[in-house]
Amino acid sequence: MSSNIFLFIAIVFIFTFLVGRLLEKVKIPWIFGALILGVGLAFNNPFSGITNSNTFNFLAQLGMYLLLFIIGLEIDLDQLKSKSGFIFRSTFFIISFEAIFGALLIHFVFSYSWLVSFLVALSFATVGEGILVPILDEFKMINTRLGQSIIGIGTMDDIIEVAMLIAVVALTGLQGQHNIILILSSLALLFIMIFAMILFRKEGKHFAQLKSESLFLLAMFVFFIFVGIGHYADSEPLAALLAGIAFKNFLPARHLDLIKDEIRIIAYGFFTPLFFLWVGSAMNIHYLVNSFGLVLLVVLISGGLKIIGSLLMGKKELGTKGAALLGLGLSVRFSTSIIIIKILFDNQLIGSDLYSIIVASSIFFTFFLPILFSHLLVKWKSSFNQSQNF
Repeated sequence: MSSNIFLFIAIVFIFTFLVGRLLEKVKIPWIFGALILGVGLAFNNPFSGITNSNTFNFLAQLGMYLLLFIIGLEIDLDQLKSKSGFIFRSTFFIISFEAIFGALLIHFVFSYSWLVSFLVALSFATVGEGILVPILDEFKMINTRLGQSIIGIGTMDDIIEVAMLIAVVALTGLQGQHNIILILSSLALLFIMIFAMILFRKEGKHFAQLKSESLFLLAMFVFFIFVGIGHYADSEPLAALLAGIAFKNFLPARHLDLIKDEIRIIAYGFFTPLFFLWVGSAMNIHYLVNSFGLVLLVVLISGGLKIIGSLLMGKKELGTKGAALLGLGLSVRFSTSIIIIKILFDNQLIGSDLYSIIVASSIFFTFFLPILFSHLLVKWKSSFNQSQNF
């Protein structure tokens, strides 16, 4: 049983189904049933052979990429243009605000150089917005100002993450393992492809006669070709997001609507529960207990800075409650920043102390904040003007 991945997945699905129904009664999205199971496995995991296997990791990562693909499908570039100034200013200010003060914390508490402290703080300041997608979707908030602000800032944040990845690779001298030319070429190809698909959007009308099954296959082709190219730059999450944006702007809206439900079913119905289980099972419960003071310090400072920065930038645009929710949502961690921290750790630029604190804090944010975000979203949703879409 401990090595039978088929029976294990069956357990995951029935647990998520049963617990998810209970969670929905308290206004928490059902998908967190899988996260709760993952947290249970963090205490004692008799299925470690499965959850640590390449097969399971692949399925879980695919769930994350499909969530980002769905985000891309929901982003409306035409609408974003009118608010691009707010998104750009908010991204720059909020990320920089947390990164500067985070660097001070790391430098003085952990005694690392200013350069390393800033790189770690900047990577930790980035956002794992993909985890919030089921929540925003559950409460029909994706196309509101709050939802689009989170997605928009998360989109620009992904660009920062890729730039950070390239900077860290250059700093650590890993050109032999991470070919800079290959990274830049694959990233350039991704952006060329997305601009080409947007430029030739009129050609998408030729797919008007295709059945939904054929359109779904076309969507999966675009998804996997983008992720495959992004793999060469260690930027699969960004590639998945760009794939969604490209496909949305290539296919006419009425045709895209034919397959959105199919994509959601395959993403939320199969891959996403495995992704959330993966997130939960990664928690190091024993370390959180032993280093609770430092973890709490990092959590309070990092989360507080994100909320303060969001209030300063977003109060006028989103209102006080909306800006607070923006900061809370942007505090969720799970993105390319984990890769950046791992590269720094593997090259001994940071030690196991800082590495463990950052990872533990990321897990804390990933697990607890989405639940708090869900509760506050339900409590405050009536105060938002839902007709004012982004």
